Amino acid sequence: MPPLDLTAVRPHPLLGRDLASFGDRTALITADEEITYADLAERVERAARRLGAGRRLVLIAGTNSVDAVVGYLGALAAGHAVVLTPDDDTAIASLTSAYDPDVVCRPQQGQWRCTERRDGSAHDLHPDLALLLSTSGSTGSPKLVRLSYDNLRANAESIAGYLGIRPTDRAATTLPLHYCYGLSVLHSHLVRGAGLILTGLSVADTCFWELFRRARGTSLAGVPYTFSLLERVGFADMDLPGLRYLTQAGGRMAPEQVRRFAQLGRRRGFDLFVMYGQTEATARMAYLPPDKALTSPAAIGVAVPGGALRLAPVDDLPGADVGELVYTGPNVMLGYAETPADLGLGRTVQELHTGDLARRTADGLFEIVGRRSRFAKVFGLRIDLQRVEAGLEADGVRACCVATDEALVVAVEEAGRVRQLPRLVATHCGLPTRAVRVLRLPALPRLASGKVDVPAVATLATASGPAARPGATPPVHPTGPAPATAAPPADGAQLRELFAEILDRRDITDDSSFVGLGGDSLSYVEMSVRLEQLLGPLPADWHTMPIRRLRDGTPPAAARRGRTLDTVVALRAAAIVLIVGSHIELFTVRGGAHLLLAVAGFNFARFHLTDVPRRRRLRHLGASVARIAVPSSLFLALVTLIDHRYGWQNVLLLNEALGPRTGPQRNYWFVETLVYTLLAVLAALAVPVADRWERRGPFAVPLALLAAGLAVRYGLLPLSPWDNLATPVLLFWFFALGWAAGKTTAWWQRLLLTAVAVVAVVGYFGNPLREAVILTGFVLLTWLPRLPSVDALNRVAALLAGSSLYIYLIHWQVYPLLQPHSRLLAMVASLAAGVLFGTLVGWTARCLPHPRGRLTASPAATALVT
Repeated sequence: MPPLDLTAVRPHPLLGRDLASFGDRTALITADEEITYADLAERVERAARRLGAGRRLVLIAGTNSVDAVVGYLGALAAGHAVVLTPDDDTAIASLTSAYDPDVVCRPQQGQWRCTERRDGSAHDLHPDLALLLSTSGSTGSPKLVRLSYDNLRANAESIAGYLGIRPTDRAATTLPLHYCYGLSVLHSHLVRGAGLILTGLSVADTCFWELFRRARGTSLAGVPYTFSLLERVGFADMDLPGLRYLTQAGGRMAPEQVRRFAQLGRRRGFDLFVMYGQTEATARMAYLPPDKALTSPAAIGVAVPGGALRLAPVDDLPGADVGELVYTGPNVMLGYAETPADLGLGRTVQELHTGDLARRTADGLFEIVGRRSRFAKVFGLRIDLQRVEAGLEADGVRACCVATDEALVVAVEEAGRVRQLPRLVATHCGLPTRAVRVLRLPALPRLASGKVDVPAVATLATASGPAARPGATPPVHPTGPAPATAAPPADGAQLRELFAEILDRRDITDDSSFVGLGGDSLSYVEMSVRLEQLLGPLPADWHTMPIRRLRDGTPPAAARRGRTLDTVVALRAAAIVLIVGSHIELFTVRGGAHLLLAVAGFNFARFHLTDVPRRRRLRHLGASVARIAVPSSLFLALVTLIDHRYGWQNVLLLNEALGPRTGPQRNYWFVETLVYTLLAVLAALAVPVADRWERRGPFAVPLALLAAGLAVRYGLLPLSPWDNLATPVLLFWFFALGWAAGKTTAWWQRLLLTAVAVVAVVGYFGNPLREAVILTGFVLLTWLPRLPSVDALNRVAALLAGSSLYIYLIHWQVYPLLQPHSRLLAMVASLAAGVLFGTLVGWTARCLPHPRGRLTASPAATALVT
């Protein structure tokens, strides 16, 4: 077969010269091979020949692999237009549906495959169109940026010029190729005949650094998160003799972090290039010369070679030195594409209005100061602040909305209607109520034109902090205990507001109680900590008291002495730390899981065995079981997809019932045991006679069940009928012990249970430390409803206890990644991941449909036990 005549189509669209001209220089380095430019040129030519010479629309999954690089360069070399996308089924399906590519190339079953969807092309492609990239990097976004061959070549040459890329340089692909920043690393090195270390490994992976050293790497590119990872993995102490420079883009990096890496570079002999760009400019628009990083760490620098930056005036901006940043240069996109018909368009954009507000410093550097658009991201949702304001104005409320890192802040004048605003705005935006904060001002600050001064409102919102919500509970201070100045006693409105916020109920009155409103341990953690802050030390039975009694029984703040922590919260937090730490082998103190079974029984007695009618009891308990089982099953379904050590039995929480009950599949025995136990109790209480017995003998019934459980424990009752449920049946007595403790009303009952616990626990495991942990926890649970504490400890305990289910679920996936490097880091990461997971589940629950009278399915504070 004769070679493809690429010049008949156009010169090589990226380089303007033949790749083979770089000969035996190293082009690509992987963990398995080195590929020279001559070899790369041959592979590219073969890929181009397979696609044919007629222009077509080719969708390519931009993985960090030799196949993807060859396929991409081959498509460009043959003059085709490329849609570059993540190797993600959803993204590929979305873009295939939107743009109907002629060819789709991606990895399939371990091999690179190009699927011809038709002969020839169904599209009218503009001669200059070379590449289509997502506008935001989001998977499958149908709005694409149209880039020309000249765009690619010009930006590659520009970047290679200011970075001073040499033929001997070797850059690691620390970013994906479907991302314009990662792709620019490929382009800029190819135009200089330099090498690429092709890998999909993270900088947090020790194998990455082994490859980087072996390949004699000279540069790394990263987004701000990459640099945070570098600090965590000890980059400052690494021996990297070939490293010449680091580049940073993809978002603003904190000036202090810029300065730290610049100082490190001075000591270690490498440069730091801070850069600024957008997909619409192919990649880069500005860079900060390395010698300016220490003195101007907040700046984006100067325009790249061949480009120019200017400031366009923006109406009503305070200060004449601030304007919208506008870029011109040969790398400005042709325009956007939103439908296949747009692929035939030529240039529709001459200069790029970035949407960023910037100023120019005295030494000629540009610095981003804000965003012109009134869009903001809160809890991951894109919120149009102007539309929120317009909606409120239509409802008779004049407001100004700004977003902080943690909330959507609605600033209103003092006379405005504020009580209903958080829920009104949250419903409109799809946010949880607690993500909306109302800031009451004597008057909205305004500019000379009479318009609201939005930057001034943003400054006030940041300065005011969480306490600005009207009627809200005084905030948990993030840096220490609340101020020591005495506050007036809490009034009914404050307490009703707090109950409404935590339980997400509309029907709060002074006669409402925590248990009566359907509160359970899923919300108990947060409520007890927040009430303690508002009221001081709480009575042991506060959860059954109406708001009226809580309000009237609260001593003045000045008379309160010290802080306390609910014992259940403390035990749950301590237990999950012991569980995770022992699994990581940071220490070996077992017994946390068995203690949590007792705590589960205790909370079951307190929150579910109340005086409400039987059907309401069952609904309440069923909902609590679902809040454990559903997120657990969904999480395990995701885990099973990526970790084949787990199976469908785990997803359905049936491993303890069906087996194999060994290896990693048994990691989640505790969740299954708890769910089985609660379902068994739920089934028993569904029988009317059993419900009546429990109401008549609230202490006698769990005591009888405890006796039955201990009979199994001592072998007096045969286990053989329950062989397939051995663990839940064997351990039921721990749950029954806690249930009985939750129903004690006299000292002799507590003394009896303590004696039973000592006899049953001692010798059960043959591990005195483990048995001591369980006994100590049970004694505290039975005899001391609250423990002395301080605000800081309360906050940490509440966070851990409230997220204990999610910490337990996710730590099995997190700690193995970090344990070889640092057990302590693995511990912290596991706890943090669980807290974040729990926050996400709580937020998701609020977005789901909910029954009348209740705004969400569950509170944000979630826990391991019900």
